[in-house]
Amino acid sequence: MAEAQGGRRERRKAATRAAIADAALTLFLERGFDDVTVTEIAAAADVAPSTVFSHFPTKEALVFDEDTDREAALVRAVADREPGLGVVEALHRHLRAVLDERVPGDDDRLARFTALVAATPALRDHGHRMWSRHERALADALAADAGVEPDHPATRALAHLVVETHALLDLPGVDPRAALDAAFAVLAHGWDAAAPH
Repeated sequence: MAEAQGGRRERRKAATRAAIADAALTLFLERGFDDVTVTEIAAAADVAPSTVFSHFPTKEALVFDEDTDREAALVRAVADREPGLGVVEALHRHLRAVLDERVPGDDDRLARFTALVAATPALRDHGHRMWSRHERALADALAADAGVEPDHPATRALAHLVVETHALLDLPGVDPRAALDAAFAVLAHGWDAAAPH
């Protein structure tokens, strides 16, 4: 009985979090990040402002999911990839899925989201900080997978470059899916193979 109540409580909590994030994104896309208040987001989600802050510590966090599961999923993309799949391709597939879930819906909504982030320095900085904090865990996962020491230069370099691909996704006028695909083509095959001709 207590377990069922706990499960219901977690589902309600997740539903409230999703409703707040969806309301915030809708308002941000309509009016811009700086022109929307937390009070307005709370009203649109039919919750109290304190409820917004209990789920999202900052206004920027409403745009980027800071769930600790992000880092674990990045590590799993390396450790649990299917047999025969290269680590660069596994990370490419994982980050493409993350991109596709970040703004569900059509390409127009994704383009508007990308434009919002590109036009808002606080969001660009927040997104970069959020992804950068996963670099060490990814480097450790890559080192474990390759059977080398944790600070091996190649695994640290790959982790850094993979994490930095996220900065490309929010550049003005750039198709984020094309940018991600291009970055991973360079990572997988080098510039000579991936350069436009």
